[in-house]
Amino acid sequence: MRDHKGLNEITRIIRKDIVSMIHGSKSGHPGGSLSAVEILTALYFDEMNVDPNNCKMEDRDRFVLSKGHAAPVLYATLAYKGYFDREELKGLRKIGKMLQGHPDMKGTPGVEMSTGSLGQGFSVACGMAMASKLDNAPWRVYTVLGDGEVQEGIVWEAAMSAAHYKLDNMVAFLDYNGLQIDGETSKVMNIGPIVDKFKAFGWNVIEIDGHDFDQIFAALDMAKETVGKPTMIVAKTVKGKGVSFMENEAGWHGTAPSDSDLEKALAELGGADNE
Repeated sequence: MRDHKGLNEITRIIRKDIVSMIHGSKSGHPGGSLSAVEILTALYFDEMNVDPNNCKMEDRDRFVLSKGHAAPVLYATLAYKGYFDREELKGLRKIGKMLQGHPDMKGTPGVEMSTGSLGQGFSVACGMAMASKLDNAPWRVYTVLGDGEVQEGIVWEAAMSAAHYKLDNMVAFLDYNGLQIDGETSKVMNIGPIVDKFKAFGWNVIEIDGHDFDQIFAALDMAKETVGKPTMIVAKTVKGKGVSFMENEAGWHGTAPSDSDLEKALAELGGADNE
């Protein structure tokens, strides 16, 4: 039985770290970081075979944050998992500090791929899964895309490739919150019907509530049982999840919270204490 109470507490702390670090840097992307918290928490604290004390172990599972602008959720997750001291979070986007505005595999423990150019992380994740297959290795590959990212053509080339090579050791999450920097994805460049599209490209597709741990884990279990196809988990999420005034607001895609915003956000998330 998975400890949902423990996982829910982790998500609360990660969300506090996200808004705090973006406030401190006066720059960053809170909306899409907050929407992916449950997904990364499920992966790092239950699903994936990883060890922060041996982050280069050969048989580790790999994770790629393809929507690299949501780096704060990855950094907060890695820090809480123990890859580096949580004090490092205060250095987000600051000169001379470890945590860049987008994930940097050369400078940050636990980061498997430097991402930011949308679609490339997904493509590299497909390459990693292919490498695991070629080596007959046990490790699996997990990645998270944004729904605005799916507008990139490179995503569909990679999707076609992953199905062609039967990469059933690959699981992708689509953080399907319906918003991007310019507004609703359905109005900017409609990606629907997204489930039908990935099915047509040969993927095993599962639809879930991306904030429900039961559904996340059920989908991950189904993915492991799927043979001959990569799995796309279309996770319906809320942009800005957990902070009421950020939820479902495209304006919080790349806006840092002010002092008063931070105070309100931390109050909603359980106070300003530093666990």
